[in-house]
Amino acid sequence: MSREAGLSWLVSRIRPRAGRTMVAIDGVDGAGKTSFADDLAAELTDSGLTVIRVSFDDFLNPPEVRYAKGRTSPEGFIADTYDYERFIDDVLEPLGSEGCGRYRARSYDFAGETPLSPPWQVAPDAAVVVVDGMFLHRDRLRNARGRKVWDLSVWLQVPPEVSVRRLAERDGSPSEVDDPRIARYVEGQRLYIERYHPAERADLVIDNT
Repeated sequence: MSREAGLSWLVSRIRPRAGRTMVAIDGVDGAGKTSFADDLAAELTDSGLTVIRVSFDDFLNPPEVRYAKGRTSPEGFIADTYDYERFIDDVLEPLGSEGCGRYRARSYDFAGETPLSPPWQVAPDAAVVVVDGMFLHRDRLRNARGRKVWDLSVWLQVPPEVSVRRLAERDGSPSEVDDPRIARYVEGQRLYIERYHPAERADLVIDNT
């Protein structure tokens, strides 16, 4: 499905829903997750809905945890990049259909490598929570502590070559998929796709090339 058709499809299915709605926008690095989630949030807001935007990148672990398995470890990239438990405690559980609504949207500042403790916020009962990030179809996030989390989920499909090229343009990282300096990330994302089959688990797959 195209990007434009996907946005329309999502809005048409979210608008009639009652209560809070949890939406996951997943994809590899450079897939365009943040911009797609922002566009979806804007369309939902324009339609009169209350939207809460959360990025999984705001729930990083500190570097000593992120690189505990080594700076080149693909396993470490999947397992240790994010603070899964804090994300579940601060976002997924309180903003779920049975949650209290008291949430915090950030726990870490990557630029300053600093933990954060922002004030708690309270979500309205009918808010749409749009979350972007990698690895959102992992078992521990799809069914956090035994509960189904995502009401709707999206997988943004892009080839590895496109992902790496976009990251090179954005961050100045190497532009070749087989460059050993980015093997941790390329291989980690390949392992994620191989193990968790996000394109099969998602409600919607969008070609975001």
